[in-house]
Amino acid sequence: MKLTLAHSPDADDAFMFYPLFEGKVDLQGLEFEEVREDIETLNRKSEEGAYDISAISLHVYPAIQGNYLLLPTGACFGEKYGPVLVSNRQLKPRQVLRLRCAIPGKRTTAFLVLKFWERAISGEGRSGVSYTEVPFDQVMEKVAAKQMDLGLVIHEGQLTYTEKGLFKVVDLGEWWYSQTELPLPLGAIVVRRGLDWETQKKVSEVIQSSIRYALEHKEEAVAYALPFARGLDQTKAAEFIGKYVNEMTVAMGRRGLKAIRALFERGYRNGALSRRVDMTDAILSFKKGVESEPGEMGDVSHETVPSEVPGETPSEIKPEESH
Repeated sequence: MKLTLAHSPDADDAFMFYPLFEGKVDLQGLEFEEVREDIETLNRKSEEGAYDISAISLHVYPAIQGNYLLLPTGACFGEKYGPVLVSNRQLKPRQVLRLRCAIPGKRTTAFLVLKFWERAISGEGRSGVSYTEVPFDQVMEKVAAKQMDLGLVIHEGQLTYTEKGLFKVVDLGEWWYSQTELPLPLGAIVVRRGLDWETQKKVSEVIQSSIRYALEHKEEAVAYALPFARGLDQTKAAEFIGKYVNEMTVAMGRRGLKAIRALFERGYRNGALSRRVDMTDAILSFKKGVESEPGEMGDVSHETVPSEVPGETPSEIKPEESH
């Protein structure tokens, strides 16, 4: 059976999947057809059920849970770093209200967390930022040209925005950590529910093996990913990849699951997500009695969502962020 595996044409995804597509790991009898599309296209196509396996923004998962399971491997977390809101001038957080902001897509997790932050600094029901969707690789150009006041920067732009004369307003990964003491969950890999369980399990194991190989052979994997790094040199590309492909990508573990749970719960409680995610029916390891490897998932399927999500109310914003 040939399975479609869709991912973004970005350095971190290229790094992760290089071993899989270049014959470096055992595919366990599976065959994969590689598809590369930008993340917002992948999000939209996941809503259509287009691919067997796909990288997605976690923001979109509640809408597709009926058709897809999250894999416990391949997820992307920012540990005190993440998408950056930038401006063409120095601004304090409250000064962004009523300004124009270019975003890379309303389905991205970056946009979801930006809305959390906006709600926290503005208060519920107040006028906020005006958003315009543009291709992610045009966000910084729009801001630098003063066609937009603000831009939500993802991917490699998180390392290069200062080279375009832009200023950080907030790093959403830093802000999320200040509120939750958790890494910011951004993306994940999903597998179609309609596939049989043995195939789903093999898919997860093959992808995990691919990520492990890449991390164990960083130099060759970075060299493969470099053409997808949009102008970064090898040092910068390795830095970017290292931020988002690490041991939590190999296996999200209990802390990663807790972070994803917090993201979904906050989104549901403040109305940004219309559906509540049942985490016991979301992760592949919870299905069909799959036994997780030690330190991977543990007994997290039996945990409950905390009654309060850290940082839920504006009153909990740190004083320096409410200026």
